[in-house]
Amino acid sequence: MADTKELTGKVAIVTGSGRNIGRAIALALAQAGASVVVNVRSNKAEADSVVREIESASGKATVVIGDVAEEKTAAMLADAALKQFGRIDVLVNNAALRREKPIDQMSYADWREVMGVILDGSFRCVHACLPALKKNGGSIINIGGMSAHIGSKDRAHVITAKAALVGFSRALAHDLATHKITANCIVPGAIDTARPATSPTPAHHLTHGTITGTRGKPEDVAAMVRYLCGPGGRYVTGQTIHVSGGGYLGS
Repeated sequence: MADTKELTGKVAIVTGSGRNIGRAIALALAQAGASVVVNVRSNKAEADSVVREIESASGKATVVIGDVAEEKTAAMLADAALKQFGRIDVLVNNAALRREKPIDQMSYADWREVMGVILDGSFRCVHACLPALKKNGGSIINIGGMSAHIGSKDRAHVITAKAALVGFSRALAHDLATHKITANCIVPGAIDTARPATSPTPAHHLTHGTITGTRGKPEDVAAMVRYLCGPGGRYVTGQTIHVSGGGYLGS
């Protein structure tokens, strides 16, 4: 698969793609032949690094700096894809905040900050990209979270937002099927990612292992995204797909 270039001529937008899972997704789609719009909230150096890596492998990419919680960012992403590459075929809603705070200490502002990025940002990006996606069919991938399925301490806002992406994906699958647009939710399990020194390991990572005995890599999630966006994944829609090494076994 690595050399098939099955997405040649396609254009992908990946939100939150400066590091970790988002970065791996951007690189995987570029490796498959897609031109990629790389998005970060503020760290331009990270975004530029991803673009350089894509371009060094003879791919095409551009950067959009912006917080998907802000209404203007979704339009900026769609406009950049259309102006730079002429179309949109893939939207990956990966941007997220993974705050932890006890519910009795959580303010409404804390709640809305997380919802604004994970849920509202996904809605806005879908709306902005839909006119272009409808022209060619395409793929919408929402990146969920295992804690939405198993629960976790001090994450009421994150769990609620990620669980809502499951319903959002199913709704999109129904609404957009006639336009030949697929919509799925990919749920990473315990993935080894770089975290700030001040950021604790999520509680559910400490209590839920894997049956494979190893933690996943961002590339494991990216491989599933690539599959669903390619020709082999066109009959898969409305699904919640866990990439967790058996860390979660359920529907």
